[in-house]
Amino acid sequence: MIKMQVIGNLGKDCVVNAVNGKNVINFTVAHTEKYKDSQGNMQEKTTWVECAYWTDRTAVAQYLTKGKQIYAEGQPEVRSFQRQDGTAGASLSLRVREVQLLGGRAEAGSGPSAYQPSASAAQASNAGGTMSSVSEPVDDLPF
Repeated sequence: MIKMQVIGNLGKDCVVNAVNGKNVINFTVAHTEKYKDSQGNMQEKTTWVECAYWTDRTAVAQYLTKGKQIYAEGQPEVRSFQRQDGTAGASLSLRVREVQLLGGRAEAGSGPSAYQPSASAAQASNAGGTMSSVSEPVDDLPF
């Protein structure tokens, strides 16, 4: 088995389809790499990966919107095709096994991907004291 991992931004909102009674979430991930060419000029190269996530957990689809940064892992597939001008082409796709939301371009504190602890969670974390009450640094690291 070959495993591929992709971290990048969604190029557009995902699409949920039903194929032969099974749900699939289709989305496109873009990863842009910046580098200097042989003349020292900054260049950009963007790689697009078409993703298909076969799952019954389609609730994640509402968070897979354009610009969000995600991590996707799965099995890569290369698809060959013929362009209209007759030349051969290929595209990279990923059969997703796992997807994680990493963030996005949304303003901090807004949108569904921002973490907002509930009042009960905040009270539970304060029950044991706060970090500001520690008076001296802790030197005993386990490694």
